Amino acid sequence: MRRLNISHVTEYLFPQPVSLLPHRLLLRPRESHNLRIESSHLEIHPAHSLQWKRDVLDNSVAVVSFNVASNRLYIHSSVVIQHYEDNPFDFLVDDYAVHHPFAYAREELFDLTPFLQAVYPADREAVLRWLDVLGLAPPMETFALLDWLNRTIAAHLIYQIREEPGVQSPALTLARGSGSCRDFAALFMDTCRHLGLASRFVSGYLYAGTLESGDASTHAWAEVYLPGAGWKGFDSTSGEVTGNRHIATAVARHPEAVPPVAGSYAGQSDAPPLLKVAVWVRALEAR
Repeated sequence: MRRLNISHVTEYLFPQPVSLLPHRLLLRPRESHNLRIESSHLEIHPAHSLQWKRDVLDNSVAVVSFNVASNRLYIHSSVVIQHYEDNPFDFLVDDYAVHHPFAYAREELFDLTPFLQAVYPADREAVLRWLDVLGLAPPMETFALLDWLNRTIAAHLIYQIREEPGVQSPALTLARGSGSCRDFAALFMDTCRHLGLASRFVSGYLYAGTLESGDASTHAWAEVYLPGAGWKGFDSTSGEVTGNRHIATAVARHPEAVPPVAGSYAGQSDAPPLLKVAVWVRALEAR
């Protein structure tokens, strides 16, 4: 078991007071049989009202409505979790899905259909040409295929921190030969969908061990539904299968649907607000 403290600060500084419109926060980790929240604290300024809800994919969403105009928006989420997924390879795939290609069972296909539809259908030919150049030759073991694809993206493309919002399309990531974690996750996800494997985008945090002084950041990866095993995570930035270093806060069909903080404001301003973000992921002693 790994015990972690996740601290995430987002601060906007405006040149003059503005009216803050409702904001949507996806900062609370997704609880499961292998992840438990020990404590959670959310500090927000200025004065506001807060409503918690679950969205259609069971993400925990905080909706913040503000009562006053302000030239500063401050959001600090501090969470302590217990993560029990020490062996990410401790699973069994149903016999019919051990080798790819396969067809999902009828009773599961209805729920999985949205996660089989490509987000970037126009990129299909570019992605399939890329796989052909790499030498993909099905049939092969399903997990071996996913592990190969995950490692190939990490090894062949250059990781780049991109500050601008949005996600690159798979074709653009392949053409540039580089991308951010969210770009790599989108490429992995849509490639899986083109291969008939249900996949979804994941937003969250990564515990890196050595990055405990405020140099950490949010992270993104993808999950694939494997019959018998459930949703299994693949981090195409590092090429690893996700385990207790990865803390998911939200999952989505579309890679641009789950930013940690989303909202807008109304007011005249000659300059955009100054944005400050600091993320810490620290290991704590086990209890």
